[in-house]
Amino acid sequence: MNDDSSIARLTDSLKAQAASLRPGDRLPSSREIVRAHGVSPVTVSRAVARLVAEGVVTTRPGAGAFVAAPPRPRETDPSWQTVALGERVVDEAPLTSILQQPAEGVIPLTGGYLNPVLRPTKELGAAAIRAVKRPDAWSMPPRAGVPELRSWFAGETETTQNDVLIVSGGQAALTHAFRGLAAPGDPVLVETPTYPGALATARAAGLRVVPVPADGGGVRPDQLAEAFARTRARVFYCQPTLQNPTGATLSLERRRQVLAVARAAGAFVVEDDFARYLTTTPPPPPLVALDTHGTVVHVLSLSKITAPSLRVAGLVARGPAAARLRAAQIVESFFVARPLQETALEFVSAPAWRRHRAAVAGELEERRAILLESLRRHLPGVRVELVPKGGLHVWVRLPPALDEAALVERAQRAGVLVSPGRIYHAAEPPGPWLRLTHTAASHRTELAEGVIRLATAYGELAADAHGASSAGRPGRRGS
Repeated sequence: MNDDSSIARLTDSLKAQAASLRPGDRLPSSREIVRAHGVSPVTVSRAVARLVAEGVVTTRPGAGAFVAAPPRPRETDPSWQTVALGERVVDEAPLTSILQQPAEGVIPLTGGYLNPVLRPTKELGAAAIRAVKRPDAWSMPPRAGVPELRSWFAGETETTQNDVLIVSGGQAALTHAFRGLAAPGDPVLVETPTYPGALATARAAGLRVVPVPADGGGVRPDQLAEAFARTRARVFYCQPTLQNPTGATLSLERRRQVLAVARAAGAFVVEDDFARYLTTTPPPPPLVALDTHGTVVHVLSLSKITAPSLRVAGLVARGPAAARLRAAQIVESFFVARPLQETALEFVSAPAWRRHRAAVAGELEERRAILLESLRRHLPGVRVELVPKGGLHVWVRLPPALDEAALVERAQRAGVLVSPGRIYHAAEPPGPWLRLTHTAASHRTELAEGVIRLATAYGELAADAHGASSAGRPGRRGS
């Protein structure tokens, strides 16, 4: 035991000495170390052996021990993977741009969640504490989800508990829906423009995305019917309430028309109800509440109205489709962690849920008004064709000749992040657009300042374009 202790102490001492030297420098000889530390030659030999094993020193027979050079990084050649992986099917770039966190001093006018100052952080923390204190908090939940939480989602969608599957957020719900309802190579119809996450998920599932025109009232039922007839698609993805990015909401009459068109085509409608709680104006009932044929697969997530990490959503389906989606959940992820489900249940069952919804809805109205007024004052050259009655975003049309990508880049250099319109289109966009988010900024004054910075970038780009145009014109000749 004493020998081991002596070896360890000597090893540490020699390591510290080596650290003060340069690679290639020689350590004292064994005889010098014996005299300096009062240890035996055997102890010196074992300590040096440990340093050699750790890569601190190297030894040369008859010459002694020397400080080792630092190890070179291990180089690999992964070029073979290009062939093995084949064609790229997952494109995360559009989502990465939306999820991008701003650098210090940069104002975000993009994003898909509430700013931290708007989130119910304390209330969620309290709910989590209550949840993990439950005796069964860490046990395996029922495969479809905690019954009380499923019942709550059923009440929100006017369905039954047996129709609800608890999944890990809206994005996971879309993954299950696209993979469960269609096969690789099948077409899937989408509104245009639409949520980039849905486009990415559908393509990752091997589906062919087919855009369907929409107007200020949402998707056009006549165009939807034509698209079904042309493509024989069996899935249509839509956001009937406060559509992302346009903010359009389908009227009750148009909702009934969409359902009739889908039923006639023998197709499913994947209804993404992400914004149901982001308005003070009660929206029409969800499509799933109007559906009596099992046509609608409904997605209702809690992440948008609460916090990004509350990855809990209800996926509503009926008939064989429900069985298929539940099978997909089991194969891909088993179930949603029970503590997370219990936390969500504690929160939505408490008075804090209603208070939070009311506070957020009021704040959204104030922020939207500030954004619109700032655009009117500082960017009169752009147009907002639809003022949404809620939601997180405003869809802004730019002048046809303006370079959208250049504006986004200049805006970032000016200290503001904005979302380019092209990522919301499944095909070539009809013109330049921006999606501006009014909930990502920390406070209202920052929101207005973000528009001013965007206006600065816009003005610089317009001036450059005008200068280039002037330089290209022939000069006037003298007489």
